[in-house]
Amino acid sequence: MSDTPPTPARHAAGDAAPPRANAVVAVLAFAGIVVSLMQTLVIPIVPELPKYLDASASNTAWAVTATLLAAAVATPVAGRIGDMYGKRRMLLVSIALLVTGSVVCALSDSLVPMIVGRVLQGLAGAVIPLGISIMRDVLPAERLAGATALMSASLGVGGALGLPSAALIADKFNWHVLFWTSAVLGAVAAVLVTVLVPESKVRTGGRFDLVGSLGLATGLVSLLLAISKGGDWGWTSGTVLGLFTLAVVTLIAWGFFELRTAQPLVDLRTTARRQVLFTNLASVALGFSMFAMSLVLPQLLQLPEATGYGLGKSMLYTGLVLAPQGLVMMATAPLSAGISRTKGPKVTLMIGALVVATGYGLNIALMSEVWHLVLSSCVIGAGVGFAYGAMPALIMGAVPASETAAANSLNALMRSIGTSFASAVAGVVLAQMTVTFGTTALPSQDGFRAVMATGAGAALLAFALCLFLPRHRPATVEAAPAAEPAAALR
Repeated sequence: MSDTPPTPARHAAGDAAPPRANAVVAVLAFAGIVVSLMQTLVIPIVPELPKYLDASASNTAWAVTATLLAAAVATPVAGRIGDMYGKRRMLLVSIALLVTGSVVCALSDSLVPMIVGRVLQGLAGAVIPLGISIMRDVLPAERLAGATALMSASLGVGGALGLPSAALIADKFNWHVLFWTSAVLGAVAAVLVTVLVPESKVRTGGRFDLVGSLGLATGLVSLLLAISKGGDWGWTSGTVLGLFTLAVVTLIAWGFFELRTAQPLVDLRTTARRQVLFTNLASVALGFSMFAMSLVLPQLLQLPEATGYGLGKSMLYTGLVLAPQGLVMMATAPLSAGISRTKGPKVTLMIGALVVATGYGLNIALMSEVWHLVLSSCVIGAGVGFAYGAMPALIMGAVPASETAAANSLNALMRSIGTSFASAVAGVVLAQMTVTFGTTALPSQDGFRAVMATGAGAALLAFALCLFLPRHRPATVEAAPAAEPAAALR
Protein backbone atom coordinates (compact mmCIF):
# COMPACT_ATOMS: atom_id res chain seq x y z
CA MET A 1 0.00 0.00 0.00
CA SER A 2 1.25 3.51 -0.70
CA ASP A 3 2.60 5.73 2.06
CA THR A 4 -0.34 8.09 1.78
CA PRO A 5 -3.77 7.71 0.24
CA PRO A 6 -4.47 9.66 -2.92
CA THR A 7 -6.69 12.68 -2.61
CA PRO A 8 -9.78 12.44 -4.81
CA ALA A 9 -10.19 14.93 -7.59
CA ARG A 10 -13.48 16.85 -7.56
CA HIS A 11 -15.44 18.88 -10.07
CA ALA A 12 -17.38 21.89 -8.92
CA ALA A 13 -21.08 21.36 -8.62
CA GLY A 14 -23.11 22.56 -11.52
CA ASP A 15 -20.30 22.30 -14.08
CA ALA A 16 -21.29 21.44 -17.59
CA ALA A 17 -20.72 17.79 -18.43
CA PRO A 18 -17.31 17.33 -20.06
CA PRO A 19 -16.80 15.47 -23.34
CA ARG A 20 -16.60 11.70 -23.52
CA ALA A 21 -13.60 9.93 -22.07
CA ASN A 22 -12.48 8.44 -25.39
CA ALA A 23 -12.18 11.89 -26.94
CA VAL A 24 -10.25 13.28 -23.96
CA VAL A 25 -7.81 10.36 -23.98
CA ALA A 26 -7.31 10.48 -27.76
CA VAL A 27 -6.69 14.24 -27.82
CA LEU A 28 -4.23 14.20 -24.93
CA ALA A 29 -2.36 11.22 -26.39
CA PHE A 30 -2.19 13.01 -29.75
CA ALA A 31 -0.73 16.09 -28.03
CA GLY A 32 1.88 13.85 -26.37
CA ILE A 33 2.82 12.30 -29.71
CA VAL A 34 3.19 15.75 -31.30
CA VAL A 35 5.61 16.86 -28.57
CA SER A 36 7.67 13.68 -28.78
CA LEU A 37 7.77 14.04 -32.58
CA MET A 38 9.31 17.47 -32.06
CA GLN A 39 12.19 15.95 -30.09
CA THR A 40 13.26 13.70 -33.00
CA LEU A 41 12.54 16.25 -35.70
CA VAL A 42 16.08 17.47 -36.25
CA ILE A 43 17.87 14.11 -36.07
CA PRO A 44 17.84 13.45 -39.85
CA ILE A 45 19.21 16.93 -40.63
CA VAL A 46 21.83 17.26 -37.84
CA PRO A 47 24.73 16.40 -40.22
CA GLU A 48 23.51 19.04 -42.68
CA LEU A 49 22.78 21.85 -40.20
CA PRO A 50 26.26 23.45 -40.53
CA LYS A 51 25.59 23.91 -44.25
CA TYR A 52 21.98 25.03 -43.79
CA LEU A 53 22.80 27.56 -41.05
CA ASP A 54 26.30 28.59 -42.17
CA ALA A 55 27.78 27.66 -38.79
CA SER A 56 30.21 25.15 -37.32
CA ALA A 57 29.13 21.65 -36.30
CA SER A 58 29.89 22.38 -32.64
CA ASN A 59 27.62 25.42 -32.72
CA THR A 60 24.76 23.75 -34.59
CA ALA A 61 24.78 20.96 -31.99
CA TRP A 62 23.07 23.52 -29.75
CA ALA A 63 19.92 22.96 -31.83
CA VAL A 64 19.64 19.65 -29.94
CA THR A 65 21.18 20.67 -26.60
CA ALA A 66 19.04 23.81 -26.24
CA THR A 67 15.84 21.77 -26.48
CA LEU A 68 17.06 19.33 -23.83
CA LEU A 69 17.94 22.14 -21.40
CA ALA A 70 14.70 24.06 -21.99
CA ALA A 71 12.58 20.95 -21.44
CA ALA A 72 14.42 20.09 -18.21
CA VAL A 73 13.77 23.56 -16.80
CA ALA A 74 10.20 23.94 -18.07
CA THR A 75 8.83 20.54 -17.06
CA PRO A 76 8.80 20.93 -13.24
CA VAL A 77 7.93 24.63 -13.45
CA ALA A 78 4.99 24.06 -15.80
CA GLY A 79 3.76 21.21 -13.64
CA ARG A 80 3.69 23.41 -10.55
CA ILE A 81 1.99 26.29 -12.38
CA GLY A 82 -0.56 23.81 -13.73
CA ASP A 83 -1.37 22.63 -10.20
CA MET A 84 -1.78 26.25 -9.08
CA TYR A 85 -3.65 27.89 -11.96
CA GLY A 86 -5.06 25.13 -14.17
CA LYS A 87 -3.51 22.13 -15.90
CA ARG A 88 -5.42 22.54 -19.17
CA ARG A 89 -4.48 26.22 -19.29
CA MET A 90 -0.80 25.34 -18.83
CA LEU A 91 -1.11 22.56 -21.40
CA LEU A 92 -2.37 25.08 -23.97
CA VAL A 93 0.46 27.49 -23.10
CA SER A 94 2.97 24.66 -23.64
CA ILE A 95 1.48 23.74 -27.01
CA ALA A 96 1.46 27.43 -28.02
CA LEU A 97 5.18 27.61 -27.23
CA LEU A 98 5.72 24.52 -29.40
CA VAL A 99 3.87 26.10 -32.32
CA THR A 100 5.70 29.42 -31.91
CA GLY A 101 9.07 27.70 -31.74
CA SER A 102 8.27 25.60 -34.80
CA VAL A 103 7.36 28.71 -36.81
CA VAL A 104 10.57 30.46 -35.72
CA CYS A 105 12.62 27.44 -36.82
CA ALA A 106 10.71 27.20 -40.10
CA LEU A 107 11.60 30.81 -40.88
CA SER A 108 15.24 30.44 -39.82
CA ASP A 109 18.27 30.42 -42.08
CA SER A 110 20.87 31.20 -39.42
CA LEU A 111 21.96 29.76 -36.09
CA VAL A 112 20.56 32.19 -33.49
CA PRO A 113 16.88 32.08 -34.53
CA MET A 114 17.13 28.30 -34.91
CA ILE A 115 18.36 27.96 -31.32
CA VAL A 116 15.66 30.38 -30.10
CA GLY A 117 13.02 28.31 -31.86
CA ARG A 118 14.38 25.06 -30.46
CA VAL A 119 14.34 26.55 -26.94
CA LEU A 120 10.68 27.48 -27.39
CA GLN A 121 9.93 23.97 -28.62
CA GLY A 122 11.70 22.52 -25.59
CA LEU A 123 9.52 24.59 -23.26
CA ALA A 124 6.63 22.35 -24.35
CA GLY A 125 8.24 19.38 -22.60
CA ALA A 126 5.61 19.29 -19.83
CA VAL A 127 2.74 18.32 -22.15
CA ILE A 128 2.80 14.59 -21.28
CA PRO A 129 2.89 14.94 -17.46
CA LEU A 130 0.25 17.68 -17.66
CA GLY A 131 -1.93 15.42 -19.81
CA ILE A 132 -1.61 12.56 -17.31
CA SER A 133 -2.56 14.91 -14.49
CA ILE A 134 -5.63 16.14 -16.37
CA MET A 135 -6.68 12.53 -16.85
CA ARG A 136 -6.56 11.93 -13.10
CA ASP A 137 -8.84 14.90 -12.50
CA VAL A 138 -11.47 14.40 -15.21
CA LEU A 139 -11.69 10.68 -16.04
CA PRO A 140 -13.67 8.03 -14.18
CA ALA A 141 -11.48 5.85 -11.98
CA GLU A 142 -12.01 2.74 -14.09
CA ARG A 143 -10.63 4.49 -17.18
CA LEU A 144 -7.57 6.02 -15.56
CA ALA A 145 -5.00 3.21 -15.65
CA GLY A 146 -5.40 2.52 -19.37
CA ALA A 147 -5.50 6.22 -20.24
CA THR A 148 -2.34 7.12 -18.34
CA ALA A 149 -0.51 4.10 -19.76
CA LEU A 150 -1.43 5.24 -23.29
CA MET A 151 -0.37 8.81 -22.53
CA SER A 152 2.98 7.61 -21.21
CA ALA A 153 3.46 5.43 -24.29
CA SER A 154 2.92 8.46 -26.53
CA LEU A 155 6.47 9.54 -25.68
CA GLY A 156 7.93 6.45 -27.34
CA VAL A 157 5.34 6.31 -30.11
CA GLY A 158 6.10 9.85 -31.25
CA GLY A 159 9.84 9.26 -31.07
CA ALA A 160 9.67 6.00 -33.03
CA LEU A 161 7.35 7.32 -35.72
CA GLY A 162 9.07 10.70 -35.89
CA LEU A 163 12.38 9.43 -37.19
CA PRO A 164 11.15 7.83 -40.44
CA SER A 165 8.63 10.64 -40.99
CA ALA A 166 11.27 13.33 -40.51
CA ALA A 167 13.76 11.44 -42.69
CA LEU A 168 11.19 11.16 -45.49
CA ILE A 169 10.24 14.84 -45.31
CA ALA A 170 13.89 15.95 -45.20
CA ASP A 171 14.70 13.70 -48.17
CA LYS A 172 11.79 14.80 -50.39
CA PHE A 173 11.25 18.44 -49.41
CA ASN A 174 13.06 21.54 -48.18
CA TRP A 175 14.21 21.06 -44.56
CA HIS A 176 12.01 23.94 -43.38
CA VAL A 177 8.97 21.74 -44.09
CA LEU A 178 9.91 19.69 -41.01
CA PHE A 179 9.15 22.64 -38.78
CA TRP A 180 6.07 23.76 -40.69
CA THR A 181 4.73 20.23 -40.17
CA SER A 182 5.43 20.48 -36.44
CA ALA A 183 3.68 23.86 -36.31
CA VAL A 184 0.57 22.53 -38.07
CA LEU A 185 0.36 19.44 -35.85
CA GLY A 186 0.78 21.62 -32.76
CA ALA A 187 -1.99 23.96 -33.92
CA VAL A 188 -4.31 21.01 -34.51
CA ALA A 189 -3.52 19.71 -31.01
CA ALA A 190 -4.26 23.13 -29.50
CA VAL A 191 -7.65 23.32 -31.22
CA LEU A 192 -8.59 19.79 -30.15
CA VAL A 193 -7.57 20.44 -26.54
CA THR A 194 -9.56 23.69 -26.51
CA VAL A 195 -12.69 22.01 -27.85
CA LEU A 196 -12.63 18.56 -26.26
CA VAL A 197 -10.60 18.62 -23.04
CA PRO A 198 -12.25 20.08 -19.91
CA GLU A 199 -10.34 22.15 -17.38
CA SER A 200 -9.62 20.47 -14.07
CA LYS A 201 -11.11 22.17 -11.04
CA VAL A 202 -8.35 20.91 -8.74
CA ARG A 203 -6.13 23.81 -7.64
CA THR A 204 -3.51 24.35 -4.98
CA GLY A 205 -3.59 28.14 -5.16
CA GLY A 206 -0.86 30.06 -3.34
CA ARG A 207 2.13 32.00 -4.59
CA PHE A 208 4.57 30.75 -7.21
CA ASP A 209 8.04 29.94 -5.86
CA LEU A 210 10.15 32.12 -8.15
CA VAL A 211 13.36 31.73 -6.12
CA GLY A 212 12.94 27.96 -6.08
CA SER A 213 12.33 27.84 -9.82
CA LEU A 214 15.45 29.92 -10.53
CA GLY A 215 17.53 27.73 -8.23
CA LEU A 216 16.27 24.50 -9.82
CA ALA A 217 16.82 25.92 -13.31
CA THR A 218 20.40 26.89 -12.48
CA GLY A 219 21.18 23.49 -10.98
CA LEU A 220 19.58 21.50 -13.80
CA VAL A 221 21.11 23.53 -16.62
CA SER A 222 24.56 23.23 -15.02
CA LEU A 223 24.19 19.47 -14.54
CA LEU A 224 22.76 18.66 -17.95
CA LEU A 225 25.11 21.01 -19.77
CA ALA A 226 28.10 19.31 -18.15
CA ILE A 227 26.74 15.87 -19.02
CA SER A 228 25.78 16.66 -22.60
CA LYS A 229 28.93 18.63 -23.45
CA GLY A 230 31.47 16.76 -21.36
CA GLY A 231 32.61 14.65 -24.28
CA ASP A 232 33.21 17.72 -26.48
CA TRP A 233 34.75 19.97 -23.85
CA GLY A 234 36.67 17.30 -21.94
CA TRP A 235 35.44 15.61 -18.78
CA THR A 236 38.33 16.98 -16.75
CA SER A 237 38.26 20.47 -18.25
CA GLY A 238 37.77 23.44 -15.94
CA THR A 239 34.46 24.30 -17.60
CA VAL A 240 32.89 20.87 -17.09
CA LEU A 241 34.21 20.43 -13.54
CA GLY A 242 33.01 23.95 -12.73
CA LEU A 243 29.55 23.16 -14.06
CA PHE A 244 29.33 19.97 -12.01
CA THR A 245 30.43 21.88 -8.91
CA LEU A 246 27.91 24.62 -9.55
CA ALA A 247 25.17 22.01 -10.05
CA VAL A 248 25.93 20.22 -6.78
CA VAL A 249 26.20 23.42 -4.71
CA THR A 250 23.10 24.98 -6.26
CA LEU A 251 20.91 21.88 -5.91
CA ILE A 252 21.92 21.37 -2.28
CA ALA A 253 21.15 25.01 -1.47
CA TRP A 254 17.90 24.73 -3.43
CA GLY A 255 16.91 21.67 -1.40
CA PHE A 256 17.45 23.49 1.90
CA PHE A 257 15.45 26.46 0.62
CA GLU A 258 12.57 24.29 -0.59
CA LEU A 259 12.32 22.56 2.81
CA ARG A 260 12.00 25.93 4.52
CA THR A 261 9.58 27.74 2.21
CA ALA A 262 5.84 27.55 2.85
CA GLN A 263 4.85 26.99 -0.80
CA PRO A 264 7.75 25.24 -2.52
CA LEU A 265 8.13 24.59 -6.22
CA VAL A 266 8.72 20.90 -5.37
CA ASP A 267 7.42 19.43 -2.13
CA LEU A 268 10.54 17.51 -1.14
CA ARG A 269 8.79 15.88 1.80
CA THR A 270 6.29 14.31 -0.58
CA THR A 271 9.09 13.44 -2.97
CA ALA A 272 10.94 11.66 -0.15
CA ARG A 273 8.05 9.24 0.44
CA ARG A 274 9.25 5.76 -0.32
CA GLN A 275 6.84 5.15 -3.20
CA VAL A 276 7.68 8.44 -4.93
CA LEU A 277 11.41 8.31 -4.23
CA PHE A 278 12.04 4.81 -5.53
CA THR A 279 9.74 5.29 -8.52
CA ASN A 280 11.78 8.35 -9.49
CA LEU A 281 15.08 6.52 -9.00
CA ALA A 282 13.80 3.64 -11.14
CA SER A 283 12.75 6.24 -13.73
CA VAL A 284 16.32 7.53 -14.00
CA ALA A 285 17.58 3.96 -14.57
CA LEU A 286 14.89 3.16 -17.14
CA GLY A 287 15.39 6.48 -18.93
CA PHE A 288 19.05 5.52 -19.23
CA SER A 289 18.18 2.04 -20.45
CA MET A 290 15.64 3.17 -23.03
CA PHE A 291 17.92 5.77 -24.58
CA ALA A 292 20.91 3.42 -24.83
CA MET A 293 19.03 1.54 -27.54
CA SER A 294 18.32 4.78 -29.41
CA LEU A 295 22.05 5.48 -29.53
CA VAL A 296 23.19 2.02 -30.66
CA LEU A 297 20.68 0.68 -33.17
CA PRO A 298 20.71 3.63 -35.63
CA GLN A 299 24.51 3.48 -35.80
CA LEU A 300 24.55 -0.29 -36.34
CA LEU A 301 22.04 0.09 -39.16
CA GLN A 302 23.91 2.91 -40.90
CA LEU A 303 27.55 1.89 -40.57
CA PRO A 304 29.06 0.47 -43.81
CA GLU A 305 28.67 -3.25 -44.40
CA ALA A 306 32.42 -3.43 -45.04
CA THR A 307 33.00 -3.01 -41.30
CA GLY A 308 31.70 -6.57 -40.84
CA TYR A 309 28.93 -5.58 -38.43
CA GLY A 310 27.33 -2.47 -39.95
CA LEU A 311 24.26 -2.96 -42.15
CA GLY A 312 24.75 -0.01 -44.53
CA LYS A 313 21.20 1.33 -44.45
CA SER A 314 19.92 4.87 -45.06
CA MET A 315 18.41 7.14 -42.42
CA LEU A 316 14.92 6.56 -43.85
CA TYR A 317 15.42 2.79 -43.79
CA THR A 318 16.70 3.06 -40.22
CA GLY A 319 13.61 4.97 -39.17
CA LEU A 320 11.35 2.36 -40.71
CA VAL A 321 13.20 -0.41 -38.87
CA LEU A 322 12.77 1.37 -35.52
CA ALA A 323 9.14 2.44 -36.08
CA PRO A 324 7.56 -0.88 -34.94
CA GLN A 325 9.01 -0.29 -31.49
CA GLY A 326 6.69 2.68 -30.97
CA LEU A 327 3.67 0.70 -32.14
CA VAL A 328 4.56 -2.08 -29.71
CA MET A 329 4.72 0.47 -26.89
CA MET A 330 1.22 1.63 -27.73
CA ALA A 331 -0.06 -1.94 -28.01
CA THR A 332 1.30 -2.84 -24.56
CA ALA A 333 -0.42 0.10 -22.85
CA PRO A 334 -3.74 -1.74 -22.24
CA LEU A 335 -1.88 -4.83 -21.02
CA SER A 336 0.20 -2.67 -18.68
CA ALA A 337 -2.97 -1.10 -17.29
CA GLY A 338 -4.59 -4.51 -16.82
CA ILE A 339 -1.64 -5.85 -14.80
CA SER A 340 -1.59 -2.67 -12.71
CA ARG A 341 -5.28 -3.11 -11.92
CA THR A 342 -4.95 -6.73 -10.86
CA LYS A 343 -1.43 -6.97 -9.43
CA GLY A 344 -0.50 -3.36 -8.76
CA PRO A 345 1.76 -0.98 -10.74
CA LYS A 346 4.83 -2.12 -8.78
CA VAL A 347 4.57 -5.55 -10.43
CA THR A 348 4.03 -3.93 -13.84
CA LEU A 349 7.14 -1.80 -13.45
CA MET A 350 9.21 -4.82 -12.42
CA ILE A 351 7.97 -6.82 -15.41
CA GLY A 352 8.82 -3.92 -17.70
CA ALA A 353 12.37 -3.68 -16.35
CA LEU A 354 12.96 -7.41 -16.85
CA VAL A 355 11.58 -7.30 -20.40
CA VAL A 356 13.88 -4.38 -21.27
CA ALA A 357 16.89 -6.29 -19.91
CA THR A 358 15.83 -9.34 -21.95
CA GLY A 359 15.64 -7.20 -25.10
CA TYR A 360 19.21 -6.01 -24.60
CA GLY A 361 20.33 -9.58 -24.01
CA LEU A 362 18.79 -10.54 -27.35
CA ASN A 363 20.49 -7.59 -29.01
CA ILE A 364 23.92 -8.61 -27.70
CA ALA A 365 23.45 -12.12 -29.11
CA LEU A 366 21.61 -11.13 -32.31
CA MET A 367 22.87 -8.07 -34.18
CA SER A 368 23.93 -9.25 -37.64
CA GLU A 369 20.59 -9.00 -39.51
CA VAL A 370 17.93 -6.32 -39.81
CA TRP A 371 15.28 -8.61 -38.30
CA HIS A 372 17.52 -9.13 -35.28
CA LEU A 373 17.39 -5.40 -34.56
CA VAL A 374 13.64 -5.22 -35.23
CA LEU A 375 13.08 -8.07 -32.76
CA SER A 376 15.26 -6.65 -30.00
CA SER A 377 13.89 -3.11 -30.39
CA CYS A 378 10.32 -4.40 -30.18
CA VAL A 379 11.09 -6.40 -27.04
CA ILE A 380 12.71 -3.35 -25.46
CA GLY A 381 9.76 -1.23 -26.60
CA ALA A 382 7.33 -3.64 -24.95
CA GLY A 383 9.27 -3.41 -21.70
CA VAL A 384 9.35 0.38 -21.85
CA GLY A 385 5.59 0.38 -22.51
CA PHE A 386 4.98 -1.66 -19.37
CA ALA A 387 7.32 0.48 -17.27
CA TYR A 388 6.21 3.89 -18.48
CA GLY A 389 2.56 2.91 -18.04
CA ALA A 390 3.17 1.96 -14.40
CA MET A 391 5.16 5.02 -13.32
CA PRO A 392 2.29 7.56 -13.30
CA ALA A 393 0.10 5.13 -11.35
CA LEU A 394 2.80 4.74 -8.70
CA ILE A 395 3.36 8.50 -8.48
CA MET A 396 -0.34 9.39 -8.36
CA GLY A 397 -0.98 6.65 -5.80
CA ALA A 398 1.28 8.48 -3.34
CA VAL A 399 0.54 12.19 -3.86
CA PRO A 400 -2.59 14.28 -3.36
CA ALA A 401 -4.49 15.35 -6.46
CA SER A 402 -3.49 18.97 -5.86
CA GLU A 403 0.17 18.03 -6.48
CA THR A 404 -0.34 15.63 -9.39
CA ALA A 405 1.09 17.78 -12.20
CA ALA A 406 4.18 18.77 -10.22
CA ALA A 407 4.83 15.17 -9.15
CA ASN A 408 4.36 13.75 -12.66
CA SER A 409 6.55 16.51 -14.10
CA LEU A 410 9.33 15.68 -11.65
CA ASN A 411 9.06 12.02 -12.66
CA ALA A 412 9.34 13.01 -16.33
CA LEU A 413 12.41 15.08 -15.44
CA MET A 414 14.02 12.02 -13.80
CA ARG A 415 13.61 10.06 -17.04
CA SER A 416 15.14 12.95 -18.97
CA ILE A 417 18.16 12.98 -16.64
CA GLY A 418 18.52 9.24 -17.24
CA THR A 419 18.57 9.72 -21.01
CA SER A 420 21.19 12.46 -20.64
CA PHE A 421 23.43 10.15 -18.62
CA ALA A 422 22.92 7.42 -21.23
CA SER A 423 24.07 9.75 -24.00
CA ALA A 424 27.17 10.72 -22.04
CA VAL A 425 28.12 7.18 -21.01
CA ALA A 426 27.51 5.73 -24.46
CA GLY A 427 29.55 8.53 -26.00
CA VAL A 428 32.51 7.75 -23.75
CA VAL A 429 32.30 3.99 -24.35
CA LEU A 430 31.98 4.27 -28.14
CA ALA A 431 34.77 6.85 -28.31
CA GLN A 432 37.13 4.55 -26.40
CA MET A 433 36.26 1.26 -28.14
CA THR A 434 36.94 1.89 -31.82
CA VAL A 435 38.26 0.24 -34.98
CA THR A 436 39.98 1.94 -37.90
CA PHE A 437 37.99 1.92 -41.14
CA GLY A 438 40.11 3.48 -43.87
CA THR A 439 41.29 6.66 -42.22
CA THR A 440 38.29 6.94 -39.89
CA ALA A 441 37.87 5.63 -36.34
CA LEU A 442 34.46 3.99 -35.93
CA PRO A 443 32.82 2.45 -32.84
CA SER A 444 33.68 -1.24 -32.64
CA GLN A 445 31.19 -4.09 -32.38
CA ASP A 446 32.41 -4.75 -28.84
CA GLY A 447 31.75 -1.08 -28.05
CA PHE A 448 28.15 -1.46 -29.12
CA ARG A 449 27.85 -4.64 -27.07
CA ALA A 450 29.28 -2.82 -24.05
CA VAL A 451 26.66 -0.08 -24.37
CA MET A 452 23.89 -2.67 -24.70
CA ALA A 453 25.20 -4.52 -21.65
CA THR A 454 25.13 -1.22 -19.77
CA GLY A 455 21.53 -0.69 -20.88
CA ALA A 456 20.63 -4.16 -19.60
CA GLY A 457 22.39 -3.39 -16.31
CA ALA A 458 20.42 -0.15 -15.94
CA ALA A 459 17.14 -2.05 -16.46
CA LEU A 460 18.16 -4.62 -13.82
CA LEU A 461 19.03 -1.74 -11.48
CA ALA A 462 15.51 -0.39 -12.01
CA PHE A 463 14.14 -3.85 -11.13
CA ALA A 464 16.21 -3.88 -7.92
CA LEU A 465 14.97 -0.40 -6.98
CA CYS A 466 11.39 -1.60 -7.43
CA LEU A 467 11.95 -4.12 -4.63
CA PHE A 468 12.04 -1.17 -2.21
CA LEU A 469 8.62 0.10 -3.31
CA PRO A 470 5.82 -0.42 -0.76
CA ARG A 471 3.55 -3.38 -1.32
CA HIS A 472 0.70 -2.10 -3.42
CA ARG A 473 -2.84 -3.41 -3.46
CA PRO A 474 -4.24 -4.32 -6.90
CA ALA A 475 -6.10 -1.13 -7.77
CA THR A 476 -5.88 1.88 -10.01
CA VAL A 477 -5.22 5.38 -8.80
CA GLU A 478 -8.37 6.79 -7.36
CA ALA A 479 -9.68 9.52 -9.60
CA ALA A 480 -12.98 10.32 -7.94
CA PRO A 481 -14.64 13.02 -9.98
CA ALA A 482 -18.13 14.06 -9.01
CA ALA A 483 -20.83 11.64 -10.05
CA GLU A 484 -22.40 13.56 -12.91
CA PRO A 485 -19.23 14.44 -14.86
CA ALA A 486 -17.91 10.91 -14.39
CA ALA A 487 -21.09 9.50 -15.83
CA ALA A 488 -20.87 11.84 -18.77
CA LEU A 489 -17.36 10.63 -19.53
CA ARG A 490 -18.27 6.94 -19.69
